[in-house]
Amino acid sequence: MTVRSHHTLIIRLILVLFLLSLAIDPASAAQKSSKAHVHQVHDGDTVTLRLNGKKYRTRLIGIDAPEMGQDPWGRRAKQHLVKIMRQTAWTVFVETDVERKDKHGRLLAYLWTKKKSLIKEKMLSDGYAVLLTITPNVKYVEKFTRAEQSAQVARKGIWGTNGLDESPDEYKRKHPR
Repeated sequence: MTVRSHHTLIIRLILVLFLLSLAIDPASAAQKSSKAHVHQVHDGDTVTLRLNGKKYRTRLIGIDAPEMGQDPWGRRAKQHLVKIMRQTAWTVFVETDVERKDKHGRLLAYLWTKKKSLIKEKMLSDGYAVLLTITPNVKYVEKFTRAEQSAQVARKGIWGTNGLDESPDEYKRKHPR
């Protein structure tokens, strides 16, 4: 085998591996600037997106909103996310991080508005979610931390009078599915 044919073989192998990596993970279609339609809001941190003709149940990276059973905050968090989605005309831009799926098979994503605002940051700063950092998806942790601290200081939403009694994580441990 000549040096030239060896290089050609290596280049072809790299190309095949790259193409296979795209085919293996259906979430690979979701990268920054991928435009998506929000098909449904399930709760304050989970939506279904229509992206490239397919539906993806999607968990918002970086936040944990009150569970629907944490009345009234679960319902309020969902309503607030619906309100934000209405303001975006149900159109968002999707960005993934290192891990693209969670243990439940949901797409993990940051959602952006047309005006380049992070929707999760708004949920935190308005007091409808708590910070949830799971490595390796920590790209915007500083931004999210500031947003949560801002809501706490201003006593907004779950941080105010008659706010949330227990964190979503504590609630989930007491009420496993």
